[in-house]
Amino acid sequence: MQLFYKIFLALFAVFIGFNLYVMEWDLGFWHDENSKFILSISAAIVGIVVVFVLHQMSKLAMKK
Repeated sequence: MQLFYKIFLALFAVFIGFNLYVMEWDLGFWHDENSKFILSISAAIVGIVVVFVLHQMSKLAMKK
């Protein structure tokens, strides 16, 4: 895995960890106050998926 992908993978993992830390669990997961954190977590998960797809595509391009 290239350094570029590793940096973004670590960055997205930090985003997920931070948002899980600051979420107010006593209000409930789907409370309005937590909606901004849920949106950010979902964006980070999509980012991780995109990083893995790009990595797989780059591996396929090297084989050709």
